[in-house]
Amino acid sequence: MNVYDTANRLAQEIRSSSEYVEYKKLKDSLMSNSETKKKIEDFEKLRYEVQLIEYTGENRDSEKEKKLQEMYTVLVEDKQVKEYFDLEVNYGEIKEELSKDELLRKSVEFGYGIRILNQDPFEMLISFIISARNSIPSIMKTIKKISERWGDKIEYKGNIYYAFPTPEQLKEATLEEIKETGASFRSKYIVDTIGKVNAAIEAKNNGTLNEELQQFDLEYIKSLPTDECHKALQNFMGVGAKVADCIMLFSMAKKSAFPVDVWIKRAMIHFYLAPDVSLNKIRVFGRDKFGELSGMAQQYLFYYARENNIKVE
Repeated sequence: MNVYDTANRLAQEIRSSSEYVEYKKLKDSLMSNSETKKKIEDFEKLRYEVQLIEYTGENRDSEKEKKLQEMYTVLVEDKQVKEYFDLEVNYGEIKEELSKDELLRKSVEFGYGIRILNQDPFEMLISFIISARNSIPSIMKTIKKISERWGDKIEYKGNIYYAFPTPEQLKEATLEEIKETGASFRSKYIVDTIGKVNAAIEAKNNGTLNEELQQFDLEYIKSLPTDECHKALQNFMGVGAKVADCIMLFSMAKKSAFPVDVWIKRAMIHFYLAPDVSLNKIRVFGRDKFGELSGMAQQYLFYYARENNIKVE
């Protein structure tokens, strides 16, 4: 038995494990309730909009932030939703640990309520490919068009909504159709990614997953150690170091991922006298500094740097 047969067998064992079955049952239970599903999808959509505003450096929308907090308060009253969003994580302990760093403590106190949510890897993969060199209105418009054309229709209190489509739902999408959503030059990346993800899913389902296809299996990629996961994600067209870190942090439970943009670079230079070098070297510097909690440290630093408009002389 070669390594790929072993990997296929292991994947089957994982899918039949009590932990996976319980997780799948929980997710299916949540999504079978149309009202709960709608609440989750509304929350994720608004959370993504707020997150995009942060990452592109545009002015904060206090009304959206307030609404997001109100939606969060309602959601956490549901025990199943709490588990689905990984809300049992003790952020108090995380903040206490990060606050041992005197310089980081100020950022932790400033962004005390920040949380990182677990989201769908495929949705994050496509969404962050779309986000490359793009504005928030364009990003949201493209995602909305993709959802409306290929996603499930949801009716809630007289309104119509659309969920982000699964890989299978997007399988037959053509390059021209994706271009019509406004994805521009990223369209070829999206079509290529859809094809590779679906090929991996089909091979895994019929037991023919090989080395070439396994590198596009999102479940397998998620299971990899952080550095290997980061490298594997960059096998997808349109995914560079920063996009890979974002996907890892927001959908693959890699809390040691450290996405770096100009704000993080400024914060690292401002607080830690990091060298004024490439973004990738700042990434390495940050991960060496904060270890397994690098992703959380990044969120606090980013928020503090942007809100205080930190500049480097």
